[in-house]
Amino acid sequence: MLHVGHQGLAPAVFQALDDALRTHELVKIALTRTADVPAKDAANALATAVAAEVVQVIGKTATLYRRNPELKRKAGDPPPWRR
Repeated sequence: MLHVGHQGLAPAVFQALDDALRTHELVKIALTRTADVPAKDAANALATAVAAEVVQVIGKTATLYRRNPELKRKAGDPPPWRR
């Protein structure tokens, strides 16, 4: 899980998200109550910046997905959020 605090969408957040998606494909992002940007806007901005998809946004938590073809998986496996 990646936490976005009061500093908002700082460059370090984008780098951390990119690193997390490279190894996990599916990443949850939690925005603190003091975050100055709405959760849906933050999720869309982050997804666009790292070429990912927004799976869902519930409250102050967003889930992003980006497929990594280098990760091992069984043939015909559904995306991680459908398992």
